[in-house]
Amino acid sequence: MATGTDGRSQSRYHSPLRARQAAETRQNVLSAATHLFIERGWAATTLAAVATEAGTAVETVYSAFGSKSGLLIAAIDVAIVGDDDDTPLVERAEFAALGAGRRSERLLTAARIITSALVHAVPLMGALQEASASDATSKVRWQAYETDRRAVILTGLERILGKEPPETLVDSIWALASPEVFTKLTGERGWTVERYEQWLVQTGGALLRVLED
Repeated sequence: MATGTDGRSQSRYHSPLRARQAAETRQNVLSAATHLFIERGWAATTLAAVATEAGTAVETVYSAFGSKSGLLIAAIDVAIVGDDDDTPLVERAEFAALGAGRRSERLLTAARIITSALVHAVPLMGALQEASASDATSKVRWQAYETDRRAVILTGLERILGKEPPETLVDSIWALASPEVFTKLTGERGWTVERYEQWLVQTGGALLRVLED
């Protein structure tokens, strides 16, 4: 491709390539960080170690995420929604599906969203809790996590029911779908993820029938 005197043709040619390379590097860094934070925890994971595992320079990690806490929080956010898109969970197509189909289908969709988020995010929550003891940014994120989770559940129940849910129902589902219960059942009791998801559908459905009105 010819390059104009102002360099714009060359810029247009290379821009998509640079953007793709930057996205791939960011994904590699997030994958490396997720692995190391789970394996080593907060204190033992350094940005230099993440950069080495991701095959990039530590300056690149700093440039993309700003700090170690910024990297951890980004890794958790990706774990919860499944990708690095900034679109909030409640604005995504899979969340909109909570308002479609029969009640049983809506409950299954909700259970799958919750289970997927827990499977991927819970292993990282230990690192966030550890970080919150010494890092102010991580402490704010740790304290906000449960508030954010309850807000998502409230919105999800509104979609499922087609109306504002009673507060007791929101609190009950919030507790039922907590990381602590998930960890006890899949970790301490040895439940499979599939069994947990089925239980969430059945128990959540029972709670809706009892507490909806």
